[in-house]
Amino acid sequence: MEKKIMVVATGNAHKLREIAAIFPEYRILSQREAGFTGEAEETGGTFTENALIKAETACKALALPVLADDSGICVDALGGAPGIYSARYAGTHGDDKANRALLLQNLEKMRDDGSRRAHFEFAVALVFPDGRKLTAAGRTDGHILHEECGDGGFGYDPVFFSDDLQKSFGEATAEEKNAVSHRFRALMSLREKAGGALQ
Repeated sequence: MEKKIMVVATGNAHKLREIAAIFPEYRILSQREAGFTGEAEETGGTFTENALIKAETACKALALPVLADDSGICVDALGGAPGIYSARYAGTHGDDKANRALLLQNLEKMRDDGSRRAHFEFAVALVFPDGRKLTAAGRTDGHILHEECGDGGFGYDPVFFSDDLQKSFGEATAEEKNAVSHRFRALMSLREKAGGALQ
C-alpha cells in the first residue's frame, strides 16, 4: 500500500530525515519537492503562530497535510529575546556569526549567577486539508556561555551550554544533541497528540 504524503515546510535534509523517522506511515516531502516554492510571511507573535502560518499557507496551496515549525533561543535576562527574531537578531536573516556576536555583546556584563539562563524553544504545527490543526512545543534548557565553544551544530549552538548534556551544543555530536533537543521533544509530543489523526 502506497504511503500518504506529508509535506514539511523546510529544505533542511537532516530535519526531513528526523521527521521521516518519527512519522514512518507517511512519505515525507519538502515543500519544494511537492511543488510549492512560495514563502509565508511570518507575522505571528509567537513560535506557534508562525509555525501555523507556514503550515496553513503551504497546505492551502498543495491540498496536502503540511508540517511546519518555528524555533529560536530565549534569554531570560533579555526578556525572552532574541525569541522569534533569533534568525535575524543582528539584522540579516541567517547570519549565525553576527547573531551570536550580538548576543554575547548584549550579555557582556551578565555574570554566571543565573542571569545568563536561556532555553531553545521549538513549535511545530501539522495542518490537514480538511481544516484539522495540531500543534506542539518543546524546549531544552541551559545558559549562554561567555564565548563560543565547539564548532559543531549551527545557529546559537556554540554559545549554548546544555543542562542535559553538560557541554555546549557546539561540542555535542548530532546524536547527543538530537536526544535532548527542543525539536525532538516537540515532534514526539506532536506524534503523541496526532494519534488517530494520522490514519
